[in-house]
Amino acid sequence: MAAPPPTRRECSLKPLNERKASATQIIARLRPKLSRVPGAAAFLQPVQDVRVGGRSSNAEFQFTLQGDNLAELNQWAPRLLAKLRTVPELADLNSDQQNKGLELQLAIDRDTAARLGVSAQLIDDTLYDAFGQRQVSTMYTPLNQYHVVMQLQQQYWQNPDGLKEIYVRTSSGTEVPLSALTHYEPATTALAVNHQGQFPAVTLSFNLAPGVSLGDAVTAVDEAEREIGMPASIQASYQGTAQAFEDSLKNEGALILAALVAVYIVLGVLYESFIHPITILSTLPSAGVGAILALLICHTELSVVALIGIIVLIGIVKKNAIMMIDFALEVERKENKPPREAIYQACLLRFRPIMMTTMAAMLGGLPLALGSGVGSELRRPLGITIVGGLIVSQLLTLFTTPVVYLYLDRLQLWFARGRGARLPLPQRG
Repeated sequence: MAAPPPTRRECSLKPLNERKASATQIIARLRPKLSRVPGAAAFLQPVQDVRVGGRSSNAEFQFTLQGDNLAELNQWAPRLLAKLRTVPELADLNSDQQNKGLELQLAIDRDTAARLGVSAQLIDDTLYDAFGQRQVSTMYTPLNQYHVVMQLQQQYWQNPDGLKEIYVRTSSGTEVPLSALTHYEPATTALAVNHQGQFPAVTLSFNLAPGVSLGDAVTAVDEAEREIGMPASIQASYQGTAQAFEDSLKNEGALILAALVAVYIVLGVLYESFIHPITILSTLPSAGVGAILALLICHTELSVVALIGIIVLIGIVKKNAIMMIDFALEVERKENKPPREAIYQACLLRFRPIMMTTMAAMLGGLPLALGSGVGSELRRPLGITIVGGLIVSQLLTLFTTPVVYLYLDRLQLWFARGRGARLPLPQRG
């Protein structure tokens, strides 16, 4: 008998302003209590109105195995599932593989059948007559025609012992009971075979353990797959939210590098210099460090939304250096002041505008970071990265930017002198 289909139940929580725990924390409290219920396997996950693809499963994230050999797939999927159950970063491991259905396999005693003059094809035809859809006649009426299909009575379908009532006619014309030529053996078979594309697939679903990020879970799953030695004929891939996360990480470095290159080119054209754009870009590492520290302090994952916040910081933070460098270059070129005096004057006169713009941006991000309404889980990482990056960058760039400006200006003069020394001297008459 096959296992009954899983039953789904939804539970609505109180509004956020009436409870102190999030849905993930409540699930973490309920999971050990429900695991002690005998005869029941409970899988808890927060319901999401918007899903990023993937199958409907008992957990939030999916890892799919796909291959052209169903027997090999059924062999390796349970091995990987057993290995993942030992990984502490994962919880609620389950599989959509339904291969525990009961079946009877009829084994033919070929020596006895050959001695009695019964072929395997004759046994197959006899079983098809009993349990198949053998059309034996057609009845014609003036208005219609009816196909006559032969089958056993329903009482012989319900129990394997019905095979004992079936007889096979030998080549000599005698009837031999089927049980004298065959015996049946109990076995298991798949109730359903899921497919992805054109190939059979088995999807393993999992949730995250408390305090574990999706990036750590993905790393742990990949490591478990390598440890068991998965054959190359089985392809493994993430689905749904996990796949979107993996795809975002593939382009993360390229996106950040492209943004930095675009900013460098624009600043280089603006200041007609290869050196001073580096001074402005030197303020970005402090913003990134501040954003990461803020996420760690608030126990928030580095999600795609948090990554968007870090990219937004590239445009917000560099304006501090732009305001100082732009003023210092203007003073150098129009008033012929030395770099040290020019950047000092820029720091004094631009301090107030810098503080005003930074406070405006930081206060604008506070509602996102401190919000607790419906949907705040999605917006909080964006606000946390912006506020944390602005605080740290504001404390550091006011002191580091003048230093970087002076050293890079000396480097520019050193390169200029080196090029001038290699120029040919003019000849005197």
